[in-house]
Amino acid sequence: MLKKLQLNFSTLFGLSLLVISVVAIANELHEYNYRDILNSLAAIPKSRLSWAIWLTALGYLVMIGYDILGFSYINRSLNWNKIALTSFISSAFSNTIGFALLTGSAIRYRFYTTWGVSAVAIAQVIAFANFTFWLGMFAVAGCLFLINPLKIPTQLHLPFATVRPIGVIFLLLVAGYLLGSIFIKQPLIIRGQEFRFPDFKISLIQIAISGFDWILAAAVLYAVLPGNISLSYLDFLGIYLLAMFAGVVSNVPGGLGVFETIILLILSSKVSAAAILGSMLAYRGVYYFLPLLVASGLLGIYEVRSGNLKNINNKP
Repeated sequence: MLKKLQLNFSTLFGLSLLVISVVAIANELHEYNYRDILNSLAAIPKSRLSWAIWLTALGYLVMIGYDILGFSYINRSLNWNKIALTSFISSAFSNTIGFALLTGSAIRYRFYTTWGVSAVAIAQVIAFANFTFWLGMFAVAGCLFLINPLKIPTQLHLPFATVRPIGVIFLLLVAGYLLGSIFIKQPLIIRGQEFRFPDFKISLIQIAISGFDWILAAAVLYAVLPGNISLSYLDFLGIYLLAMFAGVVSNVPGGLGVFETIILLILSSKVSAAAILGSMLAYRGVYYFLPLLVASGLLGIYEVRSGNLKNINNKP
């Protein structure tokens, strides 16, 4: 019953944020038409789009480190090529479609079980990757929110005026995790599941990999922003992390709507909303849909080759 209530609350929370986002975006764009957005999209220089593509490729390469480090954490070895293929396809699907349990996790189970990895080990790698994802967010955002706290738009109705208190909370969580990796050697039982802290070295590598991943992801969008916007990359990184955090927490696929709302609310005073939307369309195309297209092709090739191999093996 409690799990059902938690699920309903999570769903309601996500839908509420999505509705608020749609209303906010509509208000910001009421004086523009779709041609303004398309013109802004077409105005992005090809050199900037090229930078965005290269940064995306580097970002997805860094994401492979999540699974490689996960296998190191569980003391299990697997060919790096297999890990890279699985990690890229699962990341591309879960980032774009959302619902990680039904996309990224299912793909990991599909591939890793084929290569002899047990279901328990796969679950540990998935949990480790999820922890790593959040550690990088908390570490980078925590430092930025503390040093350079941006104002939170009043339309979000949050209890804080700036992100500094959120930064403090984030850094306390990271510090707690690092202290646990140093002092807690016995496994913890959380909701019936056993959790073991990695050693301190692996914990630091987790933060480094995930932090670099977030920095690259923000750089992709920064690369395609209008050239006339007066905003440093570090200032933009804080805005990006706040928007992405809200998008991920909302549980809306890819943070769609929620992410755009926060970016629009903060940046619309610096540049037109239509120009921002054009940049974000380019960002979603490069960072989400292009990798998904490549991953879909790789998945199709893998399935065809696997099917052919099975047919060959089944011949008398």
